[in-house]
Amino acid sequence: MKPKYQVIVDHLKNKILTGEYSIGEQIPTESVMQDMYNVSRHTVRKSILELANEGFLRSEKGSGTYVSNQYQLKSGGNFKYKTIGVITTYISDYIFPSIIRGIEKRLNENNYSLLLASTNNDVEQEKKALEMMLSFGVDGLIVEPTKSNLYNPNIAYYLTFKEQEVPFIMINAYYEELEVPFFCLDDVQSSYLATKELISNGHTQIGFISKMDDLQGKYRMKGYIKALGEAKLRFQPEQLLSYTTETKLDLHKNLKRFLNENRDMLTAIVCYNDEVGLEVVNVCRQLDISIPEQLSIIGQDNSYIAKNANIKLTTLTHPQEQMGHDAADWLIKKLQGKKDLPNENYYQPVLVEGETVKKLDIK
Repeated sequence: MKPKYQVIVDHLKNKILTGEYSIGEQIPTESVMQDMYNVSRHTVRKSILELANEGFLRSEKGSGTYVSNQYQLKSGGNFKYKTIGVITTYISDYIFPSIIRGIEKRLNENNYSLLLASTNNDVEQEKKALEMMLSFGVDGLIVEPTKSNLYNPNIAYYLTFKEQEVPFIMINAYYEELEVPFFCLDDVQSSYLATKELISNGHTQIGFISKMDDLQGKYRMKGYIKALGEAKLRFQPEQLLSYTTETKLDLHKNLKRFLNENRDMLTAIVCYNDEVGLEVVNVCRQLDISIPEQLSIIGQDNSYIAKNANIKLTTLTHPQEQMGHDAADWLIKKLQGKKDLPNENYYQPVLVEGETVKKLDIK
């Protein structure tokens, strides 16, 4: 549990960074804040002192306490080069090292500094990352949204960046409630091609596993449904397994149940990504389900884990490093004053053949 003074510090900092309290505005008096937060005068003063030390507030004797912009000068003033903030859901896992490598390479070409943060797909951690970027006074921002298929409580921070005319671009997904430039894989097309590949190999009972708190999962399911519809195959909800960031911990157990229940029905599965595809492979081995003889599997993203697995997973490409490079390039050009930059870019996936898809004998 946070100390009482820290609660006040966080609350006031939030109001300053989101623009609710503007630079130069007087904050409530100590006695008012005592009542607001139900704390002692000592606690209020401790909070104000900490915020003053960080450059968020300044006190004038006999007048009151005012919002200061010294926090921006403190953090950014010693840097010769522009700094770009990068917020991704993860840093060291899956396709993210490649994306960040692409960003870093392009920024280095123009001597831009990089300030990196991750959210673990948690909105509270995203809030802290955004506060850090605002406090630092970054010149631009590249963001991979957190839980992009759900309402995001941090929208006010993004609006603050807009108000301060700090350009930002989103990668992999975007918040539908914000008008924001984005570079994404065509996720609908990715699952569409995966499902179509299975259908062309004679499969009619095709399952789908997707992550539903991210926009990618929503669109990848859309591609799956589109391909079924074109082939006049019925969408069957019982052949769908969904999960979220929180329930991912139970995915192995839920996959066992799902595969057992559909053992005599499904001949193929389209997976949200390669990580899930390889988890399906592991569960199948435990259940003595032979791949691809009894079950065909397609992943998505052509990640390094798919390339290095002990089975060559059939998958779809993801731009990874190219996406990172292009997002950084867009931001640099924006900061240089270039006009007519694209507001969206969809990368087209390509099937990467592996050994996890079997052609069925069509009688």
